[in-house]
Amino acid sequence: MASSDEPEVVTRDVKDKEHKEDEKEEGKGGFIDKVKDFIHDIGEKLEGAIGFGKPTADVAGIHIPCINLEKAEFVIDVLIKNPNPVPIPLIDINYLIESDGRKLISGLIPDAGTIQAHGEETVKIPVTLIYDDIKNTYNEIKPGSIIPYRIKVELIVDVPVFGRLTLPLEKTGEIPIPYKPDIDIEKIKFERFSFEETVAVLHLKLENKNDFDLGVNELDYEVWLCDESIGSAELKESTKIDKNGISYINIPITFRPKDFGSAIWDMMRGKGTGYTMKGNINVDTPFGAMKLPISKEGGTTRLKKKKEDRGEDDDDDDDDEVLPWGDKEAMMATMSKSLRVEGLSPKKQN
Repeated sequence: MASSDEPEVVTRDVKDKEHKEDEKEEGKGGFIDKVKDFIHDIGEKLEGAIGFGKPTADVAGIHIPCINLEKAEFVIDVLIKNPNPVPIPLIDINYLIESDGRKLISGLIPDAGTIQAHGEETVKIPVTLIYDDIKNTYNEIKPGSIIPYRIKVELIVDVPVFGRLTLPLEKTGEIPIPYKPDIDIEKIKFERFSFEETVAVLHLKLENKNDFDLGVNELDYEVWLCDESIGSAELKESTKIDKNGISYINIPITFRPKDFGSAIWDMMRGKGTGYTMKGNINVDTPFGAMKLPISKEGGTTRLKKKKEDRGEDDDDDDDDEVLPWGDKEAMMATMSKSLRVEGLSPKKQN
């Protein structure tokens, strides 16, 4: 065999083998790519022919129908649009409410319904925040403050052709942690004083300890003097209490001093008499209407002299006359006599 023939045979065999392998790989890759392209084209044509598409969702609104000192009730409106010719089931709804990365509440709503073909529907997600749970978990969240929140919602739907899809949504806002207003009876001004019936005006001081304004619309109350109820009523009153501010309200009341025995005597002599006041105020806030309780127990109030009848050392700058001081002595004599008739001592009540 000639030496020149051997390399030629070997080289030809190697080249032929490599060529065949390349053709095999190219044929394999080309076939798979063609199958993928074919499936993709069929999917697009099928989607276009029968109108299948991915549903869309958006947070249409967030409502707070109820908010008070104990809780806040949210309703999250989610608008879902189904472009498909068949209904799609809403399998699950996952929700989470957090504040500055801290979880406030989370939950799952299973089998949330069905979105009709070529239709849209607003799904309402009710969520309740219990303030005690929040304050017990996060000590830095104080009553009266406003905190940011972020609502995260995941809608899980099952769509023909596409399969199971997750639609994520987010919405941010602010929510208050309400604090009840403080109330004090600054003084009682008597318009008409008699032992059988007395008409008076209570001068109330309301202090708003919240970081948001309160628009007072209505007040219902009951007042006790010396552990005896002197009446209750509802009052339509419009006033604004600025955030962390103070406002004053005057409310009329009618009662019978003879029912209080010697306690009225002590008040006439300038001594303090105990009072209690409880009720509610209806207010408007930037977050919706609220009904907040008001209460004061163990308060003290008394009659005051005219400015000219007080001594120089009396630094009380209240110029309002509660009872004409010139008539006080006569009134005290009448009350003393009436108390004895009723079997009560001016100094001690039976």
